[in-house]
Amino acid sequence: MKKYLIALAGVFALGTAAISTQADAASYKVEKGDTLWGISQDEKVSVEDLKEMNNLNSDVIVPSQQLETSQEAKTYTIQKGDTLFKIASKAGISVHDLKSYNNLNSDLIYTGQKLVLTGDSNNNNVASVSTKQTQTPANTQTEEKQSTPKQQLTKTNTSTNQAAPQSAGKTLTVTATAYTPYCAGCSGVTATGINVKANPNMKVIAVDPRIIPLGSKVWVEGYGTAIAGDTGGAIKGHKIDLLMPNNSQAKSWGVRTVTIKVLN
Repeated sequence: MKKYLIALAGVFALGTAAISTQADAASYKVEKGDTLWGISQDEKVSVEDLKEMNNLNSDVIVPSQQLETSQEAKTYTIQKGDTLFKIASKAGISVHDLKSYNNLNSDLIYTGQKLVLTGDSNNNNVASVSTKQTQTPANTQTEEKQSTPKQQLTKTNTSTNQAAPQSAGKTLTVTATAYTPYCAGCSGVTATGINVKANPNMKVIAVDPRIIPLGSKVWVEGYGTAIAGDTGGAIKGHKIDLLMPNNSQAKSWGVRTVTIKVLN
């Protein structure tokens, strides 16, 4: 197998600040007879990660196809007014992952602080995070602070028995359907910029912004706490659409009448 290294030295904007690429990404040119499993074994990466990095919906690959085999690490320099929620939404990751990548135990961040936007469950990343108390806080409000652990936005869509939070909020009865990142006609990026193909396990709901403001945290009966991060042509009035990681879970959900609570 032939490996090609592609130097990535790009910079792209997030709000008014810059996300900079900190590492090179390796790529592999598919040869006749190759399989994703075989490539994954040689490149020391899982088949699932290979498919995610290359936006593959199946295991089909063709000769001469170029596959990325490692993700470049990106960092973001915090500016005044930033919050973890805003940064995570722009980067297409969850607040939970953003905090995990940077070993953050709270939502407090500081102007000039660098955050890593890529990593893994073992916090393998390239940027050091400074949390000196002499720095000026970037956010005076803890936008993503939850009052109880059950309200925390998690990486999975599998929990269906979370109790309703006790915090104040508008309670509604709505019709709830479900969709996946790979639905027909879906771009994979929500109305608020969340990349759901890269983060299929995030809890995100599509809403009518006239009823539920975009960016709100919403507790959904049988689903848990999610972000109102998307819209849809058929999502009008008291109707919501829940992001599920795959078709089987979406079909299992079906159409339900549920109680929701808008938390902020």
